[in-house]
Amino acid sequence: MPRILIADDSQLNAELLDAHLDGTGFETKLVYNGEDALAAARAWKPDLILLDVMMPKLSGFEVCRRLRADAATKGVSVLMVTALDQATDVETAVESGTDDFLTKPINKNELLLRVKAMLASRNEPDEAARALVYLGRVQQGL
Repeated sequence: MPRILIADDSQLNAELLDAHLDGTGFETKLVYNGEDALAAARAWKPDLILLDVMMPKLSGFEVCRRLRADAATKGVSVLMVTALDQATDVETAVESGTDDFLTKPINKNELLLRVKAMLASRNEPDEAARALVYLGRVQQGL
């Protein structure tokens, strides 16, 4: 069963994401700040992290940078979920190592499409192959 870590400083937003994933066969864990997100990523070993950008203690950008710098977590897929929507925010997310970026408010169908595509691509041997599988699945709508 794929594991999804949901990291959002808003308990309501985290629970909403969790509710969107309910009944899909994923195991979820919720955390509410950047430090807890890093600790849970190391200890719980999720397959995917839904990561808010604006969180206390460490921003989602910093969490993503640290995940990518740590051999134990560098391969975990990261989907940033945020209210930020400026081009510079997307640039910063990509520079920090995110795999993709969704803007709030979240559309449930779009979230499920991206989550399933990201999980389907996670076992590809390299970053380029993962990106191709992911993009292909998103374009096809799975």
